[in-house]
Amino acid sequence: MQGLRTVCYTVADMGNAHEWYEKAFGVKPYFYEPFYIGFNIGGYELGLMPEESTIYGNNSITYWGVDNIEETFQQLIQAGAIVHEAPHSVGGPIIVCSVYDPWKNIIGLIFNPLFQLPINTLI
Repeated sequence: MQGLRTVCYTVADMGNAHEWYEKAFGVKPYFYEPFYIGFNIGGYELGLMPEESTIYGNNSITYWGVDNIEETFQQLIQAGAIVHEAPHSVGGPIIVCSVYDPWKNIIGLIFNPLFQLPINTLI
């Protein structure tokens, strides 16, 4: 195993989702096709897929690392996200929160100053 590479969110409207994620994450996609829209978020992939291509049953939350969790949380709320879980400590200096995007996907955020990528990680 080499670590996480891609997180995909399912959306009913690829056009609106593209605009929302571009605004919410502050990044333009590098790949744009009707079947997949890809964003590079700090060296990791955020993918959007049309709803009809999805198999349901995933019960996981992916947390995107951030430097300022309150600021990023508010940025997503201002972009139209809805609170799933307000920022809170999960032990030590680690803080997490999560929001629903307009398509009910859960976007997790984590501030973890203890986390370090392995030295040999290829991005």
